Amino acid sequence: MRVRPEVGREERNMRGPEFLDRYEGGRVLADLLRHYAHQPDALVLALPRGGVPVGYVVARQLGVPMDVFLVRKLGAPRHEELAMGAIASGGMRVINREVVEELSISREQIDATAEREGRELQRRELRYRDGRAPPDVRGRTVILVDDGLATGTTMRAAVAALRQQAPARIVVAVPVGAVESCEDLAAEADEVICARMPEPFYAVGLWFRDFAQTSDEEVRELLARAVSEAGAGVEQPPAP
Repeated sequence: MRVRPEVGREERNMRGPEFLDRYEGGRVLADLLRHYAHQPDALVLALPRGGVPVGYVVARQLGVPMDVFLVRKLGAPRHEELAMGAIASGGMRVINREVVEELSISREQIDATAEREGRELQRRELRYRDGRAPPDVRGRTVILVDDGLATGTTMRAAVAALRQQAPARIVVAVPVGAVESCEDLAAEADEVICARMPEPFYAVGLWFRDFAQTSDEEVRELLARAVSEAGAGVEQPPAP
């Protein structure tokens, strides 16, 4: 796992956010992933929505194709921002047992939330791909990209779901992540690259100056660009 040397809280507060926006996060991350540049079996799969701008820049600078991998967080009842689990394409479900036990969440509550988020996952799958089939990942090096790792539950669901599709290698790559989450994922993925691991962490959005929500239209536009540019070998993304 590649990390940046940590600095003290006072220095960090003086410096401010690590990245201007997700596109800059992608540029920093791409530099750490350059050993995968132009590899014919490499593929970037970005987690919508926030991971798509990051993944788009990474894919362009590495000269490899990009697509999306759909994962939905399961928000805890009455604490929607807290992940009690996640679901991913292919029906994979990952549950955060610590959160479930601490909040006494029932199986019925988990199932109801998973059903609702499953409908949204299917909606996005249809909307983002415009009828394109998901890529075949068998035997390939898959670089899973998101804009950051907080609890890591969503990314763990993605890794578990991808394992069922028999890729040769799974690389988890994010601009910023909590130390424990990055270290935990190192036991599940073949390689984990967290460009920054600040402490205390608090939330992904604190480390980007611009962390505006990524829209469905931005996801569709970046995916369309990625498809049209596949194989072009462009190494520098345009300014967002």
